[in-house]
Amino acid sequence: MRLVLLTALGVGGATIIGAIIGFIFKNISHKFSDIVLSFAAGVMLSAAVLGLILPSVEYGGKYGLLFTIPGIFAGAVCLNLIDKLVPHLHKLVGADDERHNNANLSRVLLFVTAIAIHNLPEGIAAGVGFGSGDVSQALVIAGGIALQNIPEGMVIIGPMLLAGVSPQKTFVCAMLTGLVEVIGTLIGYFAVSVSSAILPFALSFAGGTMLYVISDEMIPETHAHGSQRGATYSLLAGFSLMLITDVLLG
Repeated sequence: MRLVLLTALGVGGATIIGAIIGFIFKNISHKFSDIVLSFAAGVMLSAAVLGLILPSVEYGGKYGLLFTIPGIFAGAVCLNLIDKLVPHLHKLVGADDERHNNANLSRVLLFVTAIAIHNLPEGIAAGVGFGSGDVSQALVIAGGIALQNIPEGMVIIGPMLLAGVSPQKTFVCAMLTGLVEVIGTLIGYFAVSVSSAILPFALSFAGGTMLYVISDEMIPETHAHGSQRGATYSLLAGFSLMLITDVLLG
């Protein structure tokens, strides 16, 4: 339990680390942020497939796919419904909005709220990983999500400051988005701990949410500013790193 709690704090704390970087480097180029976010997407893609979806098939036994496939789509549909209510990253903050003084406060606050809401299922994915009992794989999943949270924390800062929000309140908002991820991690862990019968579905559900985030948000965002070639190779590098890690830890 202590390891789960520390991991939850680490996953949520990654957003705060990103926010601090955002304060220090207010004019980070799109190219750099796209490369970092693409690397995180590759890490998450590997973690989703190797750490969540394939174990879901294994834990489901002979009929594992009957749990896994519906779980993947259920996770994606869940985030799709959330998107209908609160759009995320590339749908709220365009290339011009992030860096210029025309940011609208209500739109920026909606953007931050969207990040917080999306952090909940990402946190659940990290917690569900621990429910499988494979600690090393769970740490890989949590590490991938944490890595993705760093650039996400970075992009919170600029729009809020440009909208006139004080640095103190901006930092508090970043902390709250990270806190949501901590709560999500604990929810995911306790959910599968209460009933191991839901583990195959829960694993694939978490994997589906991650695949949705990667395809619908991260990849479009990293390909929107002319850095798609570098972003693609960065994604492959992130995926390969997690593949190597999985083999070595396995």
